[in-house]
Amino acid sequence: MFQEVIMMKIISQLILVLTLSIMVAPIVLAADPAGDITLAEDSTAAVNFTWTLMAAFLVFLMQGGFAMLEGGLVRAKNTSNIMMKNLADFTIGSLGYWAIGFPLMFGTSVAGIYGVGSWFLLGEAYDVSTYLLWIFQMVFAGTAATIASGAMAERTKFRTYYIISFLITALIYPIYGHWVWGGGWLSMLGEWYGLGLGHVDFAGSGVVHMVGGGAGLAGAMLLGARIGKYDNEGKPRAIPGHSISMAVLGVFILWFGWFGFNPGSTLAATELRISIIAVTTLLAGSAGGFIATLYTWKKFGHPDVTMAGNGVIAGLVAITAPCAWVEAWAAVVIGLAAGLIMVESVLFFERKGIDDPIGAVSCHLIAGIWGLISVGIFADGTYGLYTTEGPFVTGLLYGGGTGQLVAQVIGVIANFAWVFGTTYVIFWTLKKTIGLRVSKEEEEEGLDKTEHGAICYPDFTAPLEESKKLENYEPKKQEMK
Repeated sequence: MFQEVIMMKIISQLILVLTLSIMVAPIVLAADPAGDITLAEDSTAAVNFTWTLMAAFLVFLMQGGFAMLEGGLVRAKNTSNIMMKNLADFTIGSLGYWAIGFPLMFGTSVAGIYGVGSWFLLGEAYDVSTYLLWIFQMVFAGTAATIASGAMAERTKFRTYYIISFLITALIYPIYGHWVWGGGWLSMLGEWYGLGLGHVDFAGSGVVHMVGGGAGLAGAMLLGARIGKYDNEGKPRAIPGHSISMAVLGVFILWFGWFGFNPGSTLAATELRISIIAVTTLLAGSAGGFIATLYTWKKFGHPDVTMAGNGVIAGLVAITAPCAWVEAWAAVVIGLAAGLIMVESVLFFERKGIDDPIGAVSCHLIAGIWGLISVGIFADGTYGLYTTEGPFVTGLLYGGGTGQLVAQVIGVIANFAWVFGTTYVIFWTLKKTIGLRVSKEEEEEGLDKTEHGAICYPDFTAPLEESKKLENYEPKKQEMK
């Protein structure tokens, strides 16, 4: 208890320091807060701003999809906890990204490692173009954070998750994002070492999904499995979620939101490549769900609904990096491979004692790795770096040589080393201080009551002590009058 008080005091003091920093920050003239200069210089600004904002709103909607998917795949007694975590990803996450995450990601590069710039969106950051980029990237940061919650579901202390959600959006996501999208060292591998166009990731198979999946893996490993997940011989047992319909609804919401995630990453409606990106996104998701259905049908004797849904997600994650640089047939191949990899990955982690209730690690980390690598194989050399002008991203199958593929592999290794390594240390530290996992009694009773005092289904689920009373209850015979 003492350690928890100390940790909460540290967090409170940090928030106070950040608040005071805003108050004493020097006032710098803004670039274009009204937008008239931007519009005068670029007649297409209005349509491109509208496009990017609508895409950001679609990605924001994906948070609801994650809430439904994760909520449906956990037991009823933990549903409120999942909803609260998804809320936390945007409440505390957006504040962290606003305060320090955004300048770390897109500020002036320091040795290609991190950025420095206008903290709290002050000074020159008070600009319509900067605010546009901020909101688009903020919803990406929130997505990265919420992925980890699925892998750690049903046994994590909420206060611990609150801290890690802040750190993912304020530190872990922005620094890796700077390496790829902010002019950092991974993006310079082509210029410095002749490795294709450097490490590229169109919409975030690595920057978003591998980040979330890597953090989730570290958390799941340190947490350990849920009570009852493994029998006395160490064999995994299924712990069904409480609502397949909620989970499948989540898949459809996510799939719809992905049309903001991938095509929206052009940041311009005038980039007509958006039609190609929309088609490759749809096909990869379909292929992933299709192959997961057939493969589980063959393997288990029935088509598994949850695996099919996760197959769709895996296909979408995999196509997120190459979506602008591949043809339709390649998108199908990428999605098919992602669906197969996801199913075997879920079974592999289960055998190794890593309990991931949602399959988040397999869908996001493993499929994200495949998506990054696929760029170096299938990129067809018809589109550049977010523009129709060259140089063009070209993979192995289209005469690009191995340079782009090597750059992609380097990015995968750097991502895993940074994200998994950093979050493992953070989770280990939290475990030794304020604690990472709830008690056995709290886990058995359900986190809805013990962590939040709000049972999601009060008419259908009873607290542990009430359940025991009901088991021993014998109704009295009423006398006839």
